[in-house]
Formats: sequence, C-alpha cells, structure tokens
Amino acid sequence: MRCDRVWTNARLATLAPSRPGVGEVEHGLVAAQDGRILYAGPAEAAPAFEAEETVDCEGRWITPGLIDPHTHLVYAGSRAAEFEQRLAGASYEAIARAGGGILSTMRAVRAAAEAELVDEALPRLDALIAEGVTTVEIKSGYGLSLEDELKSLRAARVLGEERPVAVTTTLLAAHALPPEYAGDPDGYIDLVRDVILPAAAQTGLADAVDAFCEGIGFSPVQVRRVFEAARALGLPVKLHAEQLSNLHGAALAADFNALSADHLEHLDADGIAAMARAGTVAVLLPGAFYFTRETKAPPVAALRAAGVPVALATDCNPGTSPLTSPLLVMNMAATLFRLTVPECLAGVTREAARALGLAGKIGTLERGKRCDLAIWDIERPAELVYRIGFNPLHARVWGGA
Repeated sequence: MRCDRVWTNARLATLAPSRPGVGEVEHGLVAAQDGRILYAGPAEAAPAFEAEETVDCEGRWITPGLIDPHTHLVYAGSRAAEFEQRLAGASYEAIARAGGGILSTMRAVRAAAEAELVDEALPRLDALIAEGVTTVEIKSGYGLSLEDELKSLRAARVLGEERPVAVTTTLLAAHALPPEYAGDPDGYIDLVRDVILPAAAQTGLADAVDAFCEGIGFSPVQVRRVFEAARALGLPVKLHAEQLSNLHGAALAADFNALSADHLEHLDADGIAAMARAGTVAVLLPGAFYFTRETKAPPVAALRAAGVPVALATDCNPGTSPLTSPLLVMNMAATLFRLTVPECLAGVTREAARALGLAGKIGTLERGKRCDLAIWDIERPAELVYRIGFNPLHARVWGGA
C-alpha cells in the first residue's frame, strides 16, 4: 500500500477510546497519506506500506498533537502591575471594578493595530507550538466594540496563516461591559446580539460564540439572549461558567447543547447532570485557579462519576493565566485537581478536540484523522504530566508534514 510517510519503531499513545488508558501500543507504526492518518497501531498488524519517506522514531513515543481549547491569545499590553496588586491583597473583582482587569486590556487592544496584535501574539503561539500544540482556540473579547472585536478575530486568523497550526476562533464580545455602556449592560448585549455577532458570522471570522456568565460579567438572562442569536446564525456556543460563583451558567450552556462550559469551580450537581445529558465538555483551567490563588477546586470526582468529558486548556490571558505551557497545565491538573495521567493526556488531545466540536477530525491516532503528531523523548507517557519545566518534544507533525 502506497503512502506519503511512515513513522516506524515507535511507541504510541493513541488516545483511541477503543483502547484502555492512553491507548498504548508498544511496537507501533503510523502511516499518513494526503495529510491524514492511514494507519496507527501495532507494526506487526500493519499493511506492507510503500512510503515516499520513512521516519525511524528510535523507540520514542508518539501522541496526537496537543490541542489548547481555551485561550485569549490575542491581546496587547501587560497586566503585571495587577499581579503585584493581588500579591498585596487586592481581589480580582476589586481590581476589575476599579477599572483594571479586562478593561485595562481593552484599552490596549483598541489602541493597537491589527498587525501589532499579531506581532504580540506570535511569541505566545510559538511557545504553544514548541510544546507540541497543533490546534489552538483563540477568543476575542478584549475589543468590546464592533471594530475591535472583528480586528481581534482577524488577527487570530492571521496567526493561523503565519504558523503551521490550526486556529479556531471564538467571538467573546460578551466578556465585559465597555465604559461607553456603563450602567447599561442590556444595551451592550443588544449591540452584541444585533450588530457584532451577525457581522462576525457574515464575515466568517467566528467559529463559535462564548460569554462570561458571572457577577462581574453578564447575567444568565443576558447570556441567553446572546446564545439565542448565535443559534439563529448557526454558530455553536461555549461559556465561561461558575468560576467565581454559581449562577447556573453550566446548565444554561447545556440547554443550548454547548460545546463546553469552562472553569467550573463552583459547579453544582444540577449543572453536572445537565452537562452530562447534553454532552457538554468540562474545560478545566488550572492555570487560572493557580494564578488567582483560588481555593475551591472544580468537582472533578463528580464530573468523572457523571461521565462528563474533561478537557484541559492554558486559558492564556494577560490577567489571570499568563500561561503558554500545556505540559505545565497537565501537571497542575494532576496535582491541584487530582486528575489521573490518562485523564490529563486525554484532556489535551481527545477531549480537547471534543470541546472544539472536532472530535471526528483530530485528537486521537486513528485512521481518517488529520495526521497531527507529537513525538516525545520520554520513557513513559506519565513523564509528560510528571515533569515540571521540562520539554521533551522531539518533533511535531501537522497535517502529515
């Protein structure tokens, strides 16, 4: 059988749901044709391939390319000063209500040209790529106006053209209340629903729609209005929910068959049940939990018991998770949230793909999936979760190349 490329003498963590654990194959082989996986499994069961190129992995491990399903990668400026304020005892809410937080970044984004946003984001994207990321979700949400939200989404699209990585975009215009709508959140939601969201859909700049359902964000009633407009335009939704309090946002997201509900530290049993029924993925963000020194961890055991898929993400953003290491995210998820090694690895591959609505295309080493691979200099998959500040990536393959 002819193919473009074969990786031999490899150990595989396929993450295929048909295999237990991480889907280990000790003596494995991967073959690709036209950028897709033709075969991934035991070498002894593989067809006789005639490959244009054969790569000897010398016993290294191959996993699916990593996926970061929740980032705010496009932003301008720094919020290191706010970090110092939090060290001195100020809360995230207090900083936000004093005009800092998201609004501080909004001012920097509005002042930046699109090219400047791209230039600032590229090093962050490069850091993700350097740790094996092949797909990344990027949200808007720091422009908070029609012009600046679209500018941010365009910058995210450009990032996918500048680097060999797949970028999915999410419109997060309902992230915070801009100053020109102070005291009128419903008026701003009207703008999001009637102007910004349709423009993002018509220009093809948004693959999904998100919102921040929180006391310092938007109410469930306001979020519902955004989600109804998204559904009318055929765009899937996801939600920042239950991070600082329980407004039952996860259940609201599940009502709209959301791809994911993210953060979830204050998630309750009803929200878990609703997510399980809807197939909504729980995206956990241990970087934000760590950075803001939260003490209430998401209910991992209850999510596990209910069969809710759990994904992990960096939540890379300037205020609460200036993190660009999916490897560190896995370690944090294990140490802070008590996820197992297989759960951590699935969280940045198979379940992360599910959180983006891409489970049929990426996230596992299976026939027909895009050939996105990460090849590691490790002795066992647990090293990817266990080590801190260590990057054992040997090679990264995106679309078979």
